[in-house]
Amino acid sequence: MEPFLKRYFPKVYANMKEDKSISNYCKFDSQLLTAFTSSMYVAGLFATLWASWITRSFGRKASIFIGGASFLAGSALGGAAYNVYMLIFGRLLLGIGVGFANQSVPLYLSEMAPARYRGTFSNGFQLSIGIGGLTANLINVGTEKIKGGWGWRVSLAMAAVPASILVLGGFFLPETPNSLIQRNNDGQKAKVMLQKVRGTSDVQEELDDLLEASLVSKSMGNVLDKLPQRRYRPQLVMAIAIPFFQQVTGINVIAFYAPVLFRTIGFGESASLLSAVTTGIVGLISTFISMLVVDKFGRRTLFIFGGAQMLACQLVIGIIMAAEFKDHGGLSKGYAYMILILICIYVAGFGWSWGPLGWLVPSEIFPMEIRSVAQSITVAVSFIFTFVIAQTFLHMLCHFKAGIFFFFGGWVAVMTGFVYYLLPETRNMPIEKMDQIWKDHWFWGRMVGEKDGQGKG
Repeated sequence: MEPFLKRYFPKVYANMKEDKSISNYCKFDSQLLTAFTSSMYVAGLFATLWASWITRSFGRKASIFIGGASFLAGSALGGAAYNVYMLIFGRLLLGIGVGFANQSVPLYLSEMAPARYRGTFSNGFQLSIGIGGLTANLINVGTEKIKGGWGWRVSLAMAAVPASILVLGGFFLPETPNSLIQRNNDGQKAKVMLQKVRGTSDVQEELDDLLEASLVSKSMGNVLDKLPQRRYRPQLVMAIAIPFFQQVTGINVIAFYAPVLFRTIGFGESASLLSAVTTGIVGLISTFISMLVVDKFGRRTLFIFGGAQMLACQLVIGIIMAAEFKDHGGLSKGYAYMILILICIYVAGFGWSWGPLGWLVPSEIFPMEIRSVAQSITVAVSFIFTFVIAQTFLHMLCHFKAGIFFFFGGWVAVMTGFVYYLLPETRNMPIEKMDQIWKDHWFWGRMVGEKDGQGKG
């Protein structure tokens, strides 16, 4: 919003409004603006490491509650900010909330969901992120029209609404059976909870799997010392590779800077915000479709087809931008709308592949003994590269120009090949028996061994 930029980032505002000598690609290149954007992800990185211990020691609910409380404090501080330091401190508190929520919520969903519907339930996490992003864009469209230039305060303060839902969830949600056994070894209470969430009294086989996994977990000692062992090597690789690839799809370019990007290619302020709303709606619909089909077609199919769709769009957008959008002047309306359509197709590809599956697959592949720590590694890697992208994107856009789309397109090609060759299908596999997919895999099977979980000599 222009009043927000004018008050806290006057140099960016001046570049956008007054300095006609600056390249179209460089108008928003500001270290202060990127520091404001990316500060949240630095806080989230450190918070998720602490959240691992909280989740393991006090349960998934405790981390959800702490995440919600941090969100509440951050939204209040952001809405009341009178200088850029208050804004950044508020972003840091929001980052702590994101760190705790991203560590605990995917685990909670995966552990509570029955195996045959785990993909659908877990994809609800990304669907909720999509709903939040779309709602934020709609709020921005509405508050941008408030006279007096204080609409941005309403926009920032409205984060208190989902924060309150998280806090209430931390109070009223039941704890997962996995956590009840892991923390208290309370098999009876876990059995009652399983019967309630499964809707049947026949849960003994699943309970036995949980009890066995808990015994293995308690015999491990220091998890971080055990994590590099060969039997956990596939999960460790996925815990690092999947969140890394999710961030270098280029989606955060759209999510963080969609209004900036659309203004760069020629849309006005209101039009750019509405364009961001359009891409948000597309992302939400595609994520909902993913929820419906992920347990039918499997994770690999959606990863591969979504990756091909994103790659094609990025290449075409890059070609149009390189040919038609120069350092000075605008882009014709025809090409601007063509890019908007291509971005929508790209967002749809992400919405039914790397968006939800980037959270689903890591949350379901870890055995109980390393689950909390490994999930924290996944979230930490996600935060590291989210921070890197947020911190460098505007500078990269200024120097790479249209080549930024080829850069991210190259990574999409790499990650699609990675999934094709190295990620086994996890559909319909009970979460406590997931180690079997690695033993049966053409590559990982040689590493983890066939029976004893050790690598072959």
